[in-house]
Amino acid sequence: MNDGQNDDNSMTDPVRAQYERYPYPPRDPGDEATRLVVGSPSHILEIDHFLFGGSRDFSKPFRALFAGGGTGDATIMLAQQLADINADAEIIYLDISEASRDVARARAKARGLTNIQFVTGSLNDLPALGLGEFDYIDCCGVLHHLEDPLAGLKTLGGALLPHGGMGVMLYAPLGRTGVYHVQAMVRMMSENASDDVKLDIARRTLNSLPPTNWLKRNPFVGDHTGLGDAGIYDLLLHSRDRAYSIMEIAELVAQAELKLVTFLDPLRYEPGIYIQDEELGPRIRAMSGLQRCAFAELLCGNMKTHRFYAVRSDNDQPTVAMLGSPDAVPILRELDGAAMAKEMATNRTMTVELDGIKAGFNLPQMAPAIFMLIDGKRSLKEIHEKIVAAAPDNIAPDWDAFMQQFQQIFMTVNGLGRMYLRCPA
Repeated sequence: MNDGQNDDNSMTDPVRAQYERYPYPPRDPGDEATRLVVGSPSHILEIDHFLFGGSRDFSKPFRALFAGGGTGDATIMLAQQLADINADAEIIYLDISEASRDVARARAKARGLTNIQFVTGSLNDLPALGLGEFDYIDCCGVLHHLEDPLAGLKTLGGALLPHGGMGVMLYAPLGRTGVYHVQAMVRMMSENASDDVKLDIARRTLNSLPPTNWLKRNPFVGDHTGLGDAGIYDLLLHSRDRAYSIMEIAELVAQAELKLVTFLDPLRYEPGIYIQDEELGPRIRAMSGLQRCAFAELLCGNMKTHRFYAVRSDNDQPTVAMLGSPDAVPILRELDGAAMAKEMATNRTMTVELDGIKAGFNLPQMAPAIFMLIDGKRSLKEIHEKIVAAAPDNIAPDWDAFMQQFQQIFMTVNGLGRMYLRCPA
């Protein structure tokens, strides 16, 4: 690991000062011995599935940039996943905060990771830093704090290789209902106050909120209750903070000469999982994919962030791994196939909670047998052959029947961010 230093004034001093004093999210490098923080975007299975058609050869050079890497959650996750498969990878961590960088670097050191270069600076200065172009760029929780988010996104897009991709997270407005109301109240009482006084005012305000206050009634935002001073400051005292609706994100991405690939997790953005009304269903299905995403955001009201993948607008390569090849290998993420099979032996309903909304998905008859055979190595063809071999001749499913049921499983589990495909090149 190497260190780089860059003097930067492109973000206001209050923003830099905030993250120097309150690195966010707070992390203890000692915890790396017992757990790896995982999430989305930037999980290696997601990157491959949504940006490289499930066929990225990680034995070939792979360069990733974490623009605004913070205390390192996503950087450490991908660096560890790439190290685990001995990938020929170079990861650049970039952040304006030296304190945040020191936390991320200590976490990398605790894991013995040597594939990260740490650079201190702003993503706005990326061209001047001479860091080159990247196969993948992560920018989570950063653009909405910039003075000019569009300029920042254009800068990142300019650093993508032609067939590279980007994972982004931006705040969403409805799931953060109440946050901006309390921000405004605290600002009215704390102009020109010190950080310590601002924090005291914020805490007192939180303790004084009546039960009717929108933040008090919002169960989806918890930084102010679980992340100490850093969480309170980031949520309620940030000097620059805005949120984006689905349509605003679509406009931002298009203006940056990028194109959306998918929002995460895709099924959350399908209104049909929430509305089963026979009259409304056809009207919703007639909408474009983007309109359905926007409809789901308005319908649910619980999305506090939007996570998505994007590519350059001139990228004409297929990016999302598609069902079709018998040689495709299904891979489960954070699910135990055998445990799923056992659970579904008597009940083939997969029930999940989506931030306060319980949704149930009925899976087909072959689901237990299919889950039992998914090990991240067997292809769909091999899974089918084993199911056929175990079935009596008179009820052995042919390929089409098998694929019809697998597709139903895949649309659900992939849509919930728990299954991906590894496809032959």
